[in-house]
Amino acid sequence: MKRDIVWAVAMNELRQVVRSRDYLLPLGALGLLFFLIVPVLLLGTVTNATGNEAAEAVGAVINTLPETAQANIKGDSVPVRASYAVAVYLLAPIAIVVPLTISTAVGATAVVGEREKGTGEFLAHTPASERDIYIGKLIASLIPGYVATIVGFSIYSVVVNVIVGPGVGGWFFPTADWFILIAWVVPPFIAVALSIIVAISARVKSAAAAQQASQLVTLPVILSAYGVATGLLFNSSVAALVIGALAWVAALIGLTRGARSVKRENLIS
Repeated sequence: MKRDIVWAVAMNELRQVVRSRDYLLPLGALGLLFFLIVPVLLLGTVTNATGNEAAEAVGAVINTLPETAQANIKGDSVPVRASYAVAVYLLAPIAIVVPLTISTAVGATAVVGEREKGTGEFLAHTPASERDIYIGKLIASLIPGYVATIVGFSIYSVVVNVIVGPGVGGWFFPTADWFILIAWVVPPFIAVALSIIVAISARVKSAAAAQQASQLVTLPVILSAYGVATGLLFNSSVAALVIGALAWVAALIGLTRGARSVKRENLIS
């Protein structure tokens, strides 16, 4: 693998993504919606709930959680405890869903997009090997998802601490389990999805077909990641570490097999 060539392929792909408003505007709006707007509205409503009926409603949120999770919930009042539960447990899956959606949107056109734009033939005749092209495209697809994770998670942390923090004694988020989720569990799930998506992009005939196929393929991955992310926050950190390790193994297997899908002829016809 030639690192300079791999990086050149990745940077060229990223420049095209940055220049394309068709990608940036919808994906940026998606990130703002789930990391900022929804948490602000939901946590603000729950935290400031008043009256008996409202208190009972937000109290029901806590009762839906496992006993182990209920024991860890902080706060002196029912609304504050409910907002803590929502922030730490119920909104957790957005940390996986949004980055997965962003990365797959980029990866879906990684190969077929070159062919449609007429630049695939040039790329096919460069000194880059098929593996170099695959890894470069993969990196270009991974970076937007990981950047979305870091930026979105930072925004979400500020929102949670500003709205919920005063009721639980100050800034408390992210918790240790959230750190494990973001740093150890989210990355391999994104890699697993992209190992499938880039392989699809190399085999379909159009970008539209790639987008449709990627949505069908990644939906089970998103649902699985959603369930895993929620379940891990209810269990011990050891479980999260084990699940993350298994996900990394699956990612390495998927990426190794996916590398075989990118052929020079796929870039041309």
